[in-house]
Amino acid sequence: MNSIDAAASAATIPADVLAAWRAAAQEVSGSFPADRQKFPEYWRLSRQLIERLPAKPKRTEPQAAVADHVHCAARASRERFLKQHVEAVYAALTQDFSRFVRVEDLVRAAADAFPGLVPSARQIAAEADTLQGHKDGLEIDQGIFLAQVLGHERAGNHLVHAMLLPRPEASEYLQRFQRDGVLDLGAARLERHGRTVHLIASNPRFLNAEDQTTIDNMETAVDVAILDSASNIAVLRGTTVEHPKYAGRRLLGSGINLTHLYQGKIPFVWFVQRELGFVHKFLRGVASPEVFPDDVHGTATEKPWVAAVEGFAIGGHCQILLTMDFVVAASDAFMTLPARKEGIIPGAANLRLPRFTGDRIARQAIQYERRLDCASPEGRLICDEIAPPGEMDAAIERVVSRLTSSGAVGAVANRRAFRVIQEPIDAFRRYIAVYAREQAYCHFSAALIANLEQYWNAQNRKG
Repeated sequence: MNSIDAAASAATIPADVLAAWRAAAQEVSGSFPADRQKFPEYWRLSRQLIERLPAKPKRTEPQAAVADHVHCAARASRERFLKQHVEAVYAALTQDFSRFVRVEDLVRAAADAFPGLVPSARQIAAEADTLQGHKDGLEIDQGIFLAQVLGHERAGNHLVHAMLLPRPEASEYLQRFQRDGVLDLGAARLERHGRTVHLIASNPRFLNAEDQTTIDNMETAVDVAILDSASNIAVLRGTTVEHPKYAGRRLLGSGINLTHLYQGKIPFVWFVQRELGFVHKFLRGVASPEVFPDDVHGTATEKPWVAAVEGFAIGGHCQILLTMDFVVAASDAFMTLPARKEGIIPGAANLRLPRFTGDRIARQAIQYERRLDCASPEGRLICDEIAPPGEMDAAIERVVSRLTSSGAVGAVANRRAFRVIQEPIDAFRRYIAVYAREQAYCHFSAALIANLEQYWNAQNRKG
């Protein structure tokens, strides 16, 4: 009897149930219709075997070993299936590449069309109110699926294109903003200042942190800001926050909401939606359905972005700075990428930060949490201008005037010229393919929970 058989016996899994599960394992035949019919049975039996066990926090050591073994075997099966058939799967979900489907909708469609390939809506909902550390990691299968899609050139480019399109609600909000000169979406507020549009990120209770309550409206605001024809440059700032330590101060932002992360309120797909959505739009602009967003031919709609760092840019907000055309920072502000203390990958910072700071400083910032004071020599590799905290408004206006004095056309042309060499869309797609898989495993690791408890005291914080 091998170790898994022994664990299954100790976990009171009948031997015939384990044998039936093993017998259902499939090798890829090369025929998509045949494999599409055969593989879901193995995934169904895998799910049923897991469901025989208690919930994750109540499992004995043998039960946990069985769950880990079954999860690993089922994930390897999904990898084999997708490695062979990912283009056919994606074609089935997009009507042969004729429809654009956003990433958060794509995983739901995949669950319906290919049972067991990714968790169903019912399975996701069942864990919605579960602490992150008590979840079974079902969403790792979404990471495997998205990594295979993004790693495939045709399917991945189509998904990247889909995520660069304006959100469906952007058209209505654009009309409202053009009429009123202001648009309040809660998590983001747009204001017109002459020929400049200001996007003010707003989550004041949580130091302007990002979470599931902010992501959709933030992306819509970015869409509107970019598509607004009455402005030729955009400014990103944070709002005044409520936290007693910083009350009355503007802050750019504190990155991901770690309390919500610990509490299981941030789904895995949030990470991929963020990177393919509004963060990528800062860098590359907004696409149209008719033409792939090709930098060589300038087929996207975009405008230059200026970011204002007041207080700090932590985590995700530091990542955002790497997509900006110009960064103005208060002399007392700082930047950090505390990925080590969180146990996750800091978005696309691993792709972008080395071209600002060089490889060694980038690794120190990401892997050893090196703080970069904005006014320091290292901080100035990211921040273009430093101003006294009380003079940020004037500094922003001065920078905007300087950047647009020769017209917006030249500014857009130059950012495209930089980007086509520094970050071609294919390099971005391949990076996000790696990110999707690795972040999924990080998101459900025991290290994530241990880090949040050790460094954030997350178990004692209220959401």
